Amino acid sequence: MIVTIDGPAGAGKSSAARELARRLGFRFLDTGAMYRAVTLAGIERGYDLPNGQRLAELAREIRVELNGDRVLLDGRDVTTAIRKFDVTTAIHYAADNPAVRQELVAWQRAAAANDDVVTEGRDQGTVVFPHAECKIFLTAAEEERARRRHADLLNRGENIPFNEVLANQRLRDHRDESRPVGALRKAADAIEVSTDGLSPNEVVTRLEQIVRSKQNN
Repeated sequence: MIVTIDGPAGAGKSSAARELARRLGFRFLDTGAMYRAVTLAGIERGYDLPNGQRLAELAREIRVELNGDRVLLDGRDVTTAIRKFDVTTAIHYAADNPAVRQELVAWQRAAAANDDVVTEGRDQGTVVFPHAECKIFLTAAEEERARRRHADLLNRGENIPFNEVLANQRLRDHRDESRPVGALRKAADAIEVSTDGLSPNEVVTRLEQIVRSKQNN
């Protein structure tokens, strides 16, 4: 069974999807980590990220592994490094690149080929797994999403002003919604869930109820 969770930045997709997968006994597929790993690799190698052809070549050269909660780039643990603000700010170069997206869609489909999977991202229910048995669109109010992201950064030791985080998020939202390939949109058969006012546990419980109802049909 494939469960897709799409939605905008800061809606809580990764943490909810990870816990949902644990409860269900499914594999968790963090597709955003893949794009972040490509971006980090480009930054570390000093590449000109707007150079779409070079970035696509890089995506084909590197090896990204999702090992439980850890993200490995060519065998090196980059779980923390890919969440830094400079990677978040530059991730659009990978996410907006059609050739990079094509490569990573292939990675994602291969990863889900023989497993029950909970996968999260922007285009999981629309592009990557259009025939998924259960599709969820997770969202939250703009400022609530920015507050969550700001808190995460502070916890990681990155003291980025809230207004900068909010401005960056608005820019990401615009890019996510307007990119020519893999744009963020709610699949016609997705169930929308707002996380506003809900605790993380309440969110996952609601998602689990949705998946269980699909399993029983």
